[in-house]
Amino acid sequence: MPEIAATISSLFSDASSVTAENTSAVEAVMEAVSLLDRGVERVAYVDADGSVVVNEWAKQAILLLFRIRSMKTETVGPFEYADKLELKSDYAACGVRAVPGAIARWGSYLAPGVVLMPSFVNLGAYVDEGTMVDTWATVGSCAQIGKNVHLAGGVGIGGVLEPPNAVPVVIEDDAFIGSRCMVTEGARVGKGAVLGAGTILNPSIPVIDAETGDEISRGHVPDWSVAVGASRRKEFNGGEFFLPCVLVLKRLSEGERHDKAQLNEVLRTHGIAT
Repeated sequence: MPEIAATISSLFSDASSVTAENTSAVEAVMEAVSLLDRGVERVAYVDADGSVVVNEWAKQAILLLFRIRSMKTETVGPFEYADKLELKSDYAACGVRAVPGAIARWGSYLAPGVVLMPSFVNLGAYVDEGTMVDTWATVGSCAQIGKNVHLAGGVGIGGVLEPPNAVPVVIEDDAFIGSRCMVTEGARVGKGAVLGAGTILNPSIPVIDAETGDEISRGHVPDWSVAVGASRRKEFNGGEFFLPCVLVLKRLSEGERHDKAQLNEVLRTHGIAT
């Protein structure tokens, strides 16, 4: 959307002029965030060459949104909220199942077939078709979640807003993120990949091939692989310590579905649970 992108970038360069009284600025910012809310545009996407492209103007629009909105108190039954943004609504019309306790802020996108257990989805996030956001899972601001992903109970997908060009977390299609995993700071989980329970992944965490001991990447679990949290020995002046890493235990065939029984068999071999 080159026109709206140019408008938002121009406004962001002179952010002090963006106030609730500046009608034209308010209209532009609201239009931009509405595009994110409806899934017409998104903060980031995976390009044909496999790189993550960030739409900086989209993140700029979210930052400007907070300049034009004022605090508002709302009550829902016995609950009271004080925020600058309303929550998403019309779930049935969108084809989304939202269990009581599920919260998604306006400015996030939920595709048809998404299931929200009691969970939280922040603005700028994109959750694609058929994905399950399980109990107490969190999808942070601007995180990009693919199709048919399962974010298991208590998963934390980190958010990122500033600086505007910072890459958000990307979880690609068909991935399975095990209970209590933390994926943050622009880390990436590839297509069909599996993270065992409790794995911590960020761009400073080395991802290592268990068969060769080679470091594959930092903060990027490859497509169609089963990975778990681990640690490796490192010498310091003060002594010997163990630092976190992520260990790739197995490569799945492309398109291979990681059913629960199969995962348990792979992980039990190494004394690990999903």
